[in-house]
Amino acid sequence: MTSNSLRSARVRPASLLVAPVRATLVFTTFLLAAACTKPATPGKTTVPVTVTLAELGDAPYQVTANGIVEPLQSVAVQSQVGGVLTAVKFKEGDEVQAGQILFEIDPIPYRAALQQAQAVLARDQAQSANAQRDADRYAALAQRDFVTRSQADQAMSNATALKAVLDADKASVATAQFNLDNASIRAPVSGKTGALLVRQGNLVRSNATTALVQINQIHPILVRFAVPEKELQLVQQYSRSGAALRATARPAHDGVPVVGALSFVDNGVDTTTGTVTLKARFPNDDNRLWPGQFMPVTLDLFVQAGAVLVPSVAVQTGQDGLFVWIVDDAGKAQLRLVKVARAFGEKSVIASGLSAGERVVVDGQSRLTVGATADIKTVGAATKAPAAGAGKVDGRGARKAP
Repeated sequence: MTSNSLRSARVRPASLLVAPVRATLVFTTFLLAAACTKPATPGKTTVPVTVTLAELGDAPYQVTANGIVEPLQSVAVQSQVGGVLTAVKFKEGDEVQAGQILFEIDPIPYRAALQQAQAVLARDQAQSANAQRDADRYAALAQRDFVTRSQADQAMSNATALKAVLDADKASVATAQFNLDNASIRAPVSGKTGALLVRQGNLVRSNATTALVQINQIHPILVRFAVPEKELQLVQQYSRSGAALRATARPAHDGVPVVGALSFVDNGVDTTTGTVTLKARFPNDDNRLWPGQFMPVTLDLFVQAGAVLVPSVAVQTGQDGLFVWIVDDAGKAQLRLVKVARAFGEKSVIASGLSAGERVVVDGQSRLTVGATADIKTVGAATKAPAAGAGKVDGRGARKAP
């Protein structure tokens, strides 16, 4: 026997002894792991949640859209006469009143033109009066055959012609007076002035392409927004009732709502967007709305009485649609499929699937499973009725918004 054969004979018995021990250790580890991964008994999990009660309340039907603020009127002030700008009677950004003098144009040439027209009028008035006297005398002489009928007719024709000249002179005087008056440029509307575009000393021309200043009327002010075509019927129905529909705008800089009223419904649907343009008017006494601002606008159409209300945070989205978690009388969590009619503010109107008085989970939903025991740590405040005032109930169980 060789030395290699003897070495192999010595090693085999040791390996045969180690193999059974290793198998025993692996089997014991498997049993321990299986014991540790034994599933928990369903329904025994306790989950802390916050709940609130679904309750009945008044729910306004609201249409929300993005709006842009625009002035009630915007006027580009221009000169109707030409001349040198001799005075500016306001400062940029001033609030001006309708009729207030804004600019002065050199009035000397227009005052001279007025005086000339008045002089021509006075001369022609004298000539017309004389011609009328001649016509009267010739008419009397013609009746006595002292002059021919042709001479009397000629005198009457001269008097009539001079009356026409007199009318033309009066028109010239009126035109000269108009030009002189327009040498003082007045504000056509009340509003806030913008940047001054032409300074004192410049030569201005009538009907120039460049305006002297822009005036925006911002008291009151408008917010223009568009709503989907499907809402047009309801807007028309409730705007015809006589009461102004309430509109609420929320400026981005503070989010505090500003209340106004619907004032305009466009006479056509935009075929490219499928929307209808509306405008709401706001008093804007505190200047919180400014032309060009973008902000959300909410239009209240009517108030639905006796709606089932829950906080919107309670509504979840799943594979089968919208649902809420509720806690039943036994303290168990249950999943309830619901249909949401609409949302307003921080609340949702439940059309079906939930009844008033049921406990709805508003916090802790992510840890819930069906049948889990709910540990109600805090009971959320019950939903409150909206701020909209009550009105008359219509045939659809809805009340008009204030």
